[in-house]
Amino acid sequence: MSRLQVNHNRFLGYTKDEEGNLVIDPEQAEIVKRIYREYLEGYSMDKIAAGLEANGILTGAGKPRWHTSTINKILRNEKYIGDALLQKTYTTDFLNKTRVKNTGIVPQYYVEGNHEAIIPREIYMRVQEELVRRRVVKTSANGKKRSYSCNHCFSQIIICGDCGEMFRRIHWNNRGCKSIVWRCISKLEPTGLECHARTVNELDLQEIVLIALNELLGDKSKYQRQLQQNIASVIRASAAVTTDGIDEKLMELQQELVKKANNKEAYDEIADQIFALREKRQQASMDTVQRDEQLQRITELQDFIKDQSSDLTVFDEALVKRWLKQITIWPTHCTVELKSGLKVDVER
Repeated sequence: MSRLQVNHNRFLGYTKDEEGNLVIDPEQAEIVKRIYREYLEGYSMDKIAAGLEANGILTGAGKPRWHTSTINKILRNEKYIGDALLQKTYTTDFLNKTRVKNTGIVPQYYVEGNHEAIIPREIYMRVQEELVRRRVVKTSANGKKRSYSCNHCFSQIIICGDCGEMFRRIHWNNRGCKSIVWRCISKLEPTGLECHARTVNELDLQEIVLIALNELLGDKSKYQRQLQQNIASVIRASAAVTTDGIDEKLMELQQELVKKANNKEAYDEIADQIFALREKRQQASMDTVQRDEQLQRITELQDFIKDQSSDLTVFDEALVKRWLKQITIWPTHCTVELKSGLKVDVER
């Protein structure tokens, strides 16, 4: 297949060979992989940037300072999966060679498999899904949008059963007795919602997590059966997801597109077909990634339950990030919901 000449100035992870084709720079590629990995592990763009600066790692432009906008562009750049989006910018003044961002004034063309990938497509898709999820973690009943935070493992997963708001971490000083507690936002700021939620000590939350996980370990057969049912549900829901025939047709159209682009021929007549097919494939791929990720979470929890021979005695933040989706606080108990779909009620 013919390859398009892609600009790579200030483009971390790639250089060009003698023929002008993009080739991977191994050392820089590891930096790109690290950024994707840390983002999926829950790091904010700020924290990723701070970590790179602390390690003395330079940007693609050779600068020591990392901006969140740089991290954002790397996480969204389709070139890292081997694809190329043409005409992101266009020339407005050929004499002065002035280029501006393309906001739909001229057509854009997408080519898959144009060069060697650094990031696997399924990882890239997971990152795109996470980017969307973090824009608005939760919309409150009063319409206020809560943005993503990674300051603590419990951030934004503690939910009020009374009003539906999130709980916030507070340093509490009650008559000289200092502690860390979690309180419903409705009791901390005007949300327009009446709430009677109780305040929960952070040490109690840690204990609730241990009790819930040990409940799974104490009744292995019951929860293993539930997980098997969850697997069956996920598989049934994804039965309609298919990319049969799409890839083959896309490859044919893309070869034609590249040929015409390199020859400076008009290629508008095939652009619409490519966009329509790619949107269909993108949705199918996203559905597949979500299904596979859910199945992986379920099977990992199955293995954890099966292999853990004794109760957990020490709270571990990594377990919260790995397994927990949400903890709902009710007047007399808490509901711990895992990412695998299991729910455990804890009287606390």
